[in-house]
This record gives sequence, C-alpha cells and structure tokens, in this order.
Amino acid sequence: MKKEWYLEYEIKKNRPGLLGDISSLLGMLSINIVTINGVDEGRRGLLILAKDDNQIKRLESILNTMDTIKVMKLREPKLRDRLAVRHGRYIQRDADDKKTFRFVRDELGLLVDFMAELFKQEGHKLIGIRGMPRVGKTESLVAASVCANKRWLFVSSTLLKQTIRNQLIEDEYNTDNLFIIDGIVSTRRANERHWQLVREIMRLPSVKVIEHPDIFVQNSEYTLDDFDYIIELRNHPDEEITYEIVEQHNLFSGSDFGAFD
Repeated sequence: MKKEWYLEYEIKKNRPGLLGDISSLLGMLSINIVTINGVDEGRRGLLILAKDDNQIKRLESILNTMDTIKVMKLREPKLRDRLAVRHGRYIQRDADDKKTFRFVRDELGLLVDFMAELFKQEGHKLIGIRGMPRVGKTESLVAASVCANKRWLFVSSTLLKQTIRNQLIEDEYNTDNLFIIDGIVSTRRANERHWQLVREIMRLPSVKVIEHPDIFVQNSEYTLDDFDYIIELRNHPDEEITYEIVEQHNLFSGSDFGAFD
C-alpha cells in the first residue's frame, strides 16, 4: 500500500533540467509524483507516493547532498500542503494565533476549497468568519457548502432579507447540514427562543459557521476559545476589519432586497 508524502524544496541555484533531475531521482527510487506546483517565490511543492518510509529516508539523504536545492518540508501532507500544491500558493496563517487563517478577495477560489475541506470533516466544528460587508463571506460559505455536498441552513442572516429562526423542522436537525449564524443579527435582534435554538445547534455534532464571531462572543456565553478555526476575508491585505461599519450595514440591510452579503 503506497503512502502519500509532501516534499517542498527551495531552489538555491536555478538551472535548466533541475526539475528533470529531481523527477529522475524519484523515478530511480520508485517514488511516484502525484502533483507538482510552485508554492511560493522560488519554492516547489510535490505530492509523492512511496511504498515505504525507507524510500523517503533515502530520498531525503540524497536531496540533502545537492547544493542546487534546500529541502524545506518532507512530511505526511497536511490540508494546507494539499491546497498549496493545488492552487500554487500557501494559505496565510496568523503567526500568533495558529487557528486564524487569512484570505483576500482575489483568493476566493482557495478560500472556498479550504472551507469545503473543513466542511467535509465529521462531527462538531465551530468556524468563525470575519470580514467587512460585501467582501464575499456568505457567498463563499454557500459555494463551499455546495463543493462539500452539504445542505446549508441560515439560522440568522441578512442575505436577501433578514432571517431569525426560532425553531427547526425535523429534517433540519440532520448533523450533515451546515448551520450559518450571523453573530450581529443573533445578538442584536433576536429573542430568547432564538437563543435556545442556537444553544441546541451548538450541541449538535455538525459544522457551525458564525459570521462576525467577535460580536457573537461579546454578547453570549461562548468565547473565541470555543472556535476551531477563524477565517478572515479582506478586500486587500492591509484592510482593517472594523465593526462600526459592519453593524451599521447590518442595521440597514434587512429589506427584501438587502445587500447581497
């Protein structure tokens, strides 16, 4: 049974035929290449298949003798590794808070792919998503749900019209469903019955996504420690996510033709 590995190397001296040499080396060691892509400036990432760990140890020792490249990673692939090879770039992760992942609007394809992979995982997952109005938060959630083959349910939302659910019908309790909660709508406008439903949903072994998680935790018994992942989506890398504008937008977007996100 072959096992998948992730190899990432930095090019020290770029010369014609370098990739060919590495491909030949893998071939001689009977290691198959699954996918290959540039993953960063001057770096290549490869998903490879090997029969046993000894092949990988031999590969590593040979690669370490080469002066043209430097091995950066050789490990069993993580989700970020797979997505980096697929999209040709790494997902930005917060240096201090390892569960916070950053995206900008022109990376929506990568964001949707990342969230879809999270949504496919079994059991309870609590995901927060931060971002300014109209940046594409809700659309990305819906697209990722479609990719993950999940049915999504708005428990509270301002998409198209204001939604505040106080109860679910029987088949909506399916743990395969994805529950989307708008932290501002739920904490600013909802009644106790809605909150009973939110608590009930929180106990289900399913995926829950909270838009505006900071407002949600300020006004509820939950904390940011309860979240498994926090996703930040910006129009550009330096954009500051400020809640004054977000809350104003939510106050005025409850009409039947409210802003799309």
